Amino acid sequence: MKRALFLATIWAMIASCGNDKQEENPYVMQGGSPEAQAAANENPAYDPERGEGKFTNVEVSPKLDAAMADKGQKVYEVKCNSCHKLTDEKLVGPGWKGVTTRRKPEWIMNFVTNTDKMLDKDPAAQAQLEICLVRMPNQNLSDDDARSLYEFMRKNDGIK
Repeated sequence: MKRALFLATIWAMIASCGNDKQEENPYVMQGGSPEAQAAANENPAYDPERGEGKFTNVEVSPKLDAAMADKGQKVYEVKCNSCHKLTDEKLVGPGWKGVTTRRKPEWIMNFVTNTDKMLDKDPAAQAQLEICLVRMPNQNLSDDDARSLYEFMRKNDGIK
């Protein structure tokens, strides 16, 4: 009986992680919940394009920095790939395909280095949380790691 219950539980967990294709990509949601939008409106100093954190202006070359992208891939392999796929498919967190076309570098780097405050304040981050149902843990990335990770995301999105 215990084995059957265990197998049923495992099956239910696997089934809940199914790959139900939706017509719209849920990761492109803008704005989050009405409560999150109201919170952002109450704080006019908050910039939803940049997010909450120290990165205000990230200089990005049109050409990929291959060495930085390689370093970012190593960061991804150690800290990110257990929850994020490089496609648009959700694992635990959202897939990364196209993220650099949807979000500014400042937003991405602030999110990966200041995750808790972003999830508390940012409507787009809160919308992701509503979809994924799991808060991203703070990975304690350095500024250099965050920049390298962003460059790897650009490489994943086809920047050469």
